[in-house]
Amino acid sequence: MTERVRSRHKRRLPHTSEDVMAFEPDVDFSTAGGHFPRVFLRQDDDGESSDGYGDEDLQHLLPDPNVDPNANWFKRTHATLKGDISSILLLLFLYLLQGVPLGLIGAIPLLLSSKHASYSSQAIFSFAYWPFSMKLLWAPIVDSVYSKRLGRRKSWMVPCQYLIGAFMLYLSFKVNDIMGENGGSPNVVFLMLIFLPLNFLAATQDIAVDGWALTMLSKKNVGYASTCNAVGQTAGYFLGNVVFLALESAPFCNEFLRSKDNQQDTGMVDLAGYVFFWGWVFIVTTTLVLILKREVDMSIPSNNTTASGEPAPEDEELELGVVESYTVLYKIMKLKPVHYMIAILLTGKLAFAATDGMTSLKLIAMGIPKDRLASIAVFLTPMQILLPWMIGKWTAGPRPLNIFLLAFPYRIFIGGVFAALIWWTPHFQLPDGKFEYSVYFVWISGYMFHQLATYSMFVSMMAFIAQISDPRIGGTYMTMLNTLNNLGGNWPVTVVLAVTDWFTYKDCVVKGSKDVLYACNTKVLADQCAAGGDVCEVAIDGYFISVAACSVIGVIWYKVFFNKLKYLQKIPRAQWRVFPSRAVAN
Repeated sequence: MTERVRSRHKRRLPHTSEDVMAFEPDVDFSTAGGHFPRVFLRQDDDGESSDGYGDEDLQHLLPDPNVDPNANWFKRTHATLKGDISSILLLLFLYLLQGVPLGLIGAIPLLLSSKHASYSSQAIFSFAYWPFSMKLLWAPIVDSVYSKRLGRRKSWMVPCQYLIGAFMLYLSFKVNDIMGENGGSPNVVFLMLIFLPLNFLAATQDIAVDGWALTMLSKKNVGYASTCNAVGQTAGYFLGNVVFLALESAPFCNEFLRSKDNQQDTGMVDLAGYVFFWGWVFIVTTTLVLILKREVDMSIPSNNTTASGEPAPEDEELELGVVESYTVLYKIMKLKPVHYMIAILLTGKLAFAATDGMTSLKLIAMGIPKDRLASIAVFLTPMQILLPWMIGKWTAGPRPLNIFLLAFPYRIFIGGVFAALIWWTPHFQLPDGKFEYSVYFVWISGYMFHQLATYSMFVSMMAFIAQISDPRIGGTYMTMLNTLNNLGGNWPVTVVLAVTDWFTYKDCVVKGSKDVLYACNTKVLADQCAAGGDVCEVAIDGYFISVAACSVIGVIWYKVFFNKLKYLQKIPRAQWRVFPSRAVAN
């Protein structure tokens, strides 16, 4: 790394797209503003943190002395956010836009399942999820290459959002044919090839918006960037997934949104119309942001700027070239503790791949309406927002992975419970094909316990990653580990979906009897069986075999990596650093 960049490392913490996540582990509800993230740093007797970082780097995390601590929550929050409210609203909207295509992509497997797509077809489409797990490959380019005239973040955000809108408009004219709405079968490969670049653009927009959030907000409120991310993405996913599936469902619209005299065979919207609407939303709102919003670095106090309004040299935003960014990544990956982390992040979620990737598809296949299944998210969304804050107080200390180790076997157990519920659910199907309301209550309860285990592991791992990431290159460090964490959740689901069909055996049975005519494992044979008036029934369900295999792998993984996870918590944080601490450097 050049001396120029090396000197900047000594002057200030980096200003990169993932820095804010380093201050997520704990929540102090006593500070002004209500939810104010802070980092756990153990103080020595001289006031210095044990990792060599003095209090000057954490001053912006202290409560604002200008805010009356005795005022009510609303007044304290308004005073704390003064000057940043419009920026927070804009960030919420930008993250909401990002969540919409993610929600639509999440709805496609349910639509494919309702059209009896095989697990192999679902595995092909699952590649559309991969860009968020691979964005580390191009994140340094997004951070380093930009137009000064347009702005560092708008140089990428604006084109990405325009392209997302254009993709959606194009998709709206083709999606009915692709999904087989005109009498054919869904073209899963082409569907994946359409949604893959859509998700790539959303991932690139995420990199740009994360970076903009750190300069759009003042330094004292930069911690709210992650809150905007979580709330905005959750709301966008809800609109793109749950709302769409409800409005697309004829039974839901007839029961809740239409009068008895206006019953119809279709929902109020279809996928083509919904995508068309959001395509124009992207184009119009992006144009407004391009024209009305300037990039101004609000993280630099006014008394630290020059007469022209530019940041003072000592507060200049850290900028790494593309080559320097990739060099830093290489140095991080050479660290011995990081080798263990890569193995843990890439393999740990294989234990839950079958449960996470196939349970909802099984429920759709056995006759539960996709809109009813999606409506479970109405009950889960509040939990998804509150759980990270509730779990945070147990993961803010020096041993955050203890929660991960407690939740891991519990989550394996939940996978077994889900398999039992999948076996149990068909027994409560009514003669008209519907299910008793008690079935939905049981599944809502099951998913709530599942979310508790999932978020305990997620928050625990994120807290540990935040602690071990070198703050001076936190963006690069955090992006790498978070990307590996996402990839570790995606590849097992793709593999399990691809192989489950191998374990599934179906027999063509004479309708109304138990006489087996022949095996109907392929779609051609299944269609032949149905054409003859017989029934292609599942004799051996690969779902249960996959869940059992993943659970066994999970138990073995837990035994192998338990002591290693304990060890990684105990080693000095300095062993995770690429560069010496500032105390040594100075």
